[in-house]
Amino acid sequence: MPRTGDQLAVVSQSGPTVTLFDAVDHGVRTVLTLPAEPHELLFDAEHRMLYCTSTYHAGYYDANDGRNHLLTVIDPDAGRIVEVLDLSPEHGPHGLALDPARRLLYVSVEAGPAGPGGVVVLDTETRRVQRRIDTLAPGPHWFAIGADGVLGYASNKEAPYVTVVELATGVLVDKIAVPGSEGIAVSPDGSTVAVAAPKAAHSGEPGKEPGLRLIDTRTGAIVATLPTEHAVIPVHWTSNGLLLAGQLGPNGVVFDQSDRPDGRLVVWAGPSPTSVEPVGSVSVGSGPLTLTSSPEGERAYLSSIFSSTVSVVDLTVPTTPTVLETLTIPRANQAGAHGLAYIPATA
Repeated sequence: MPRTGDQLAVVSQSGPTVTLFDAVDHGVRTVLTLPAEPHELLFDAEHRMLYCTSTYHAGYYDANDGRNHLLTVIDPDAGRIVEVLDLSPEHGPHGLALDPARRLLYVSVEAGPAGPGGVVVLDTETRRVQRRIDTLAPGPHWFAIGADGVLGYASNKEAPYVTVVELATGVLVDKIAVPGSEGIAVSPDGSTVAVAAPKAAHSGEPGKEPGLRLIDTRTGAIVATLPTEHAVIPVHWTSNGLLLAGQLGPNGVVFDQSDRPDGRLVVWAGPSPTSVEPVGSVSVGSGPLTLTSSPEGERAYLSSIFSSTVSVVDLTVPTTPTVLETLTIPRANQAGAHGLAYIPATA
């Protein structure tokens, strides 16, 4: 359960803001204005810094007015912006992954002046770019790293594969056939990667039935496919081994002014990451986009961009997940709640 001092950070893409909520009573602590189109968040517990990518100048992935190139560093304890990093000539920064043991931050970037789609590597102590890793796809949107920090996995919206790279050398070691992918996550034990596919806009086309693909990290083989009724964008593994996904409504990624709660949080559980079964689901807001959970895995937080809400979900009984509260996130236009990060209090 949330402890006194814990916070939940939520992006409003069109705000453009990051709101820091009290994780216990969900009162607003701080609202920070950020550069245009903030997208994803990541919390570095060692340095107690929160990172936020600004991906476009306006709009979204399939319809934007140009790619941004900024990474904002926030001190969540003080409720202030520490620094805005310019990643130029890299652009379109989006997905974030942390290797705390090696003090490295990985930021996915879209193809552009700096090269093909790839991942920029920053030192979390100096907050400076060390190098880039090419993923050889135009739009790597999310990035995840293995539990041992050896391999990284990029989901690629526009390429029919998940890219696997060796992090120390930057060498591309595999392309795992997946029909254009969305969210990606590694199981707590590091044995399995779950990736949402196909790209939400293509879900339902022949041969592109929606769901999750489970990849064995030892062999790179797809060992299971978990079907869903509609397209999925975010996927997340809790610390206690529950697999979560945010399923879109029947209209997919079409902005719907009705803001009706037509998304679903779907829960899988089982004896191992590759032997999971669907055990429960619950209705959430419109346009599920980002998922995270509390450190012990008893609560999930799902942001829905169309309705601009965050669903706080009790996972204590996985077969009957229950929405405890729905947080409304202010927005300036259609694009609302997006990135999430749970920030535990200092020890």
